[in-house]
Amino acid sequence: MINERPKHTPQEDAQILINPVTQAARTISAWDDWGKVDALGIVAELKAQVDGVNNGDMQRPEAMLLIQAHTLDALFNELARKAGYQTNMQNLEAFMRMALRAQNQARMTLETLSNIKNPPVIFAKQANVNNGNQQFNRIEPATHAEEIKNQPNKILLGDSHYAGQTLDTRTTGTAIPVNSQLETVDEKHGATIGGG
Repeated sequence: MINERPKHTPQEDAQILINPVTQAARTISAWDDWGKVDALGIVAELKAQVDGVNNGDMQRPEAMLLIQAHTLDALFNELARKAGYQTNMQNLEAFMRMALRAQNQARMTLETLSNIKNPPVIFAKQANVNNGNQQFNRIEPATHAEEIKNQPNKILLGDSHYAGQTLDTRTTGTAIPVNSQLETVDEKHGATIGGG
């Protein structure tokens, strides 16, 4: 009776079961080949680490990401070496596919770590609307190609009479005067037929 588990309502039991800390502790316990770690001890340690992150201490998550990247890199190298020993093309391809997946996961893990250590800079445009209330539009930095692609198209009219004006297709404008001095081309000025 001393070590009896406290009684919970079915909803409380469900909340405990679906708690991410509980789920992680169950998974870690299932993979524990030492057999020495108590699930409740894992829960307590995970809760302490969650509290640390909530209070701004990112040392543990950063260390975890770096260690995972090293582990994935080791996995990549091991699979790539095994691929090199294969004589069957299907086996070679399978090992290389798994090796490249591990390599890609290592890259993404390091990218995540980099984003934690050096968050991307966000540029914002500010607009005062709705009686002075502030509205911020989040704008990500654009690549040079996107800047060129998103610029408005302007066609400058080259005729000296219209120089400096732009072609605006949204409105109807006046027609350009017709050059009445042009005449149709007759046989006298046309191409010679028959090569003569």
